[in-house]
Amino acid sequence: MTTAPLFLVDDVASLPGPGSDTVLDGPEGRHAATVRRLRPGEALVLSDGRGGLARAEVVDVAGRDALTVRLHEVTRVPPPAVRVVVAQALVKGDRGELAVETATEAGADGFVPWKAARCVTRWDDGPRGAKALERWRSTVREAAKQARRPWQPGVADPVTTAQLAARVGAADTALVLHESAGDDLASVALPPAGEVLLAVGPEGGVDDAELDHLADAGAVPVRMGPEVLRASTAACVALGALAVRTGRWAR
Repeated sequence: MTTAPLFLVDDVASLPGPGSDTVLDGPEGRHAATVRRLRPGEALVLSDGRGGLARAEVVDVAGRDALTVRLHEVTRVPPPAVRVVVAQALVKGDRGELAVETATEAGADGFVPWKAARCVTRWDDGPRGAKALERWRSTVREAAKQARRPWQPGVADPVTTAQLAARVGAADTALVLHESAGDDLASVALPPAGEVLLAVGPEGGVDDAELDHLADAGAVPVRMGPEVLRASTAACVALGALAVRTGRWAR
């Protein structure tokens, strides 16, 4: 059985009730009609990315950029008790987009681009940096749709290590992935609710001074196992382990 595709709307709460018709237009309507080629009778899901979901059915295709859909069920999914925000160090090439794409699919609830000391890639404060940030945000948005996630992760503005250390203090738990850490991810203490900040370093690893800075702020260095993962895949693997430990994948 194929899962119904998901399309974004501004606010599910503002849609008419079940049994009513509404129009999906704009970029999402164009994607549904032209790219996905949805036809009358096919199912789809509307989401506002903030927990609102509306299960619907196509009743008419109005040209190439709009659909009329009939709403069947409108619900709201509560946010997870434990939210995992990934502080992902900047990664060269398209591996940065790969990192946030796979982490979104694995359940990340937010991202903080991290300008770590050993990052090969540098985001400036001008148009090039803004373009790179928008690529991350666009990648996350599309990955969340692909994964049918009711809550869409946000991507914050990039931070330095000092700024990340300040955020460590605001989290309920902060973890730094590091291959030589004494604690492992499978046994480190996790909160029953609140925010877990997960820091993932760049290709060259987390600088010792940075690790000390984050640890002094309250972060716990952890390792996942004997293997060393790429900077672009470590968050995805860690999120899978955290999802099991926090019951996020339990049904």
